[in-house]
Amino acid sequence: MEMDASPAVAKVLDGLVDLHCHSGPAPFPRAFDHVGAALEGERIGMRAFVAKSHHHSTVMDIRAAHRSFEGISTQAFGGIVLNNQVGGLNPYAVEMCVRMGGKIVWFPTFSSRRHIEFHAHAEEQGFPKSAVELTTVPVLIHDDEGRLREEVIEIADIVAESRTILNAGHLHPDDALELFTVGAERGVERMVASHPNFISDITIEQGVALAELGVFMEHEVGMYIPDERPFFEIDTLLEWIDAVGVDRTSIASDLGQVGRTHPVDGFIYVATQLLDRGVPEKDVRRMFVDTPTELLGLDD
Repeated sequence: MEMDASPAVAKVLDGLVDLHCHSGPAPFPRAFDHVGAALEGERIGMRAFVAKSHHHSTVMDIRAAHRSFEGISTQAFGGIVLNNQVGGLNPYAVEMCVRMGGKIVWFPTFSSRRHIEFHAHAEEQGFPKSAVELTTVPVLIHDDEGRLREEVIEIADIVAESRTILNAGHLHPDDALELFTVGAERGVERMVASHPNFISDITIEQGVALAELGVFMEHEVGMYIPDERPFFEIDTLLEWIDAVGVDRTSIASDLGQVGRTHPVDGFIYVATQLLDRGVPEKDVRRMFVDTPTELLGLDD
């Protein structure tokens, strides 16, 4: 689905920031690489995006391609997801990522116990298959006796010191609450829960409690497009926004997979739907532009 933005939507989205872009390379098939994502972002005046891979830190991808980004106005940043392929809860990998300019530390996604349970029904939910066979075992935030692993605290300290983003990945709601509580205690300023109503299955009530702790609910446009899976009605998004508040809501794409709508088109579609339903322009801009810009620290 390729869309042209109306002048009103283009104005609202100017300066857009995507904190959840699945550009490649990655074992999961991707429709474009990081440079391609930046070029597409220029269509709508996107200011920046963060490339997310479930399998490796994307920081070195971005740095290695720096010459290819010359002349492109959309900035590209990297981050790290703490799945098996980077050693799980690996403070050394986190330190390397943020010292080299990484902006987001995601706790386990497909290596989380929650995701492994979900993955039994992954195909019907629209989750992609890896192009290569990879071993997956649960990456847990607790030890065998149920105590929080020391690495969680070490990682929270690194995130706090670097003023980067702590994201719960696909953790169980109880684990996400414990992680964010530790993050708040250790001085983490930027905390995000991605697609709270998908995989993690955070309830709205739990989302409100997390927001009161300082966590931003990040909703992905890829889940509110009728021809995509998973699919939620726009009214579901509005219900979350009303409960949590515009100021604690951030909108990202979670797109880039082969065969799916591209991120820019997803942003245009969902922004149009929200405006058509009477959401004020300033509120749409707050969720699509201002909040992710602040979370990324672009104007610090």
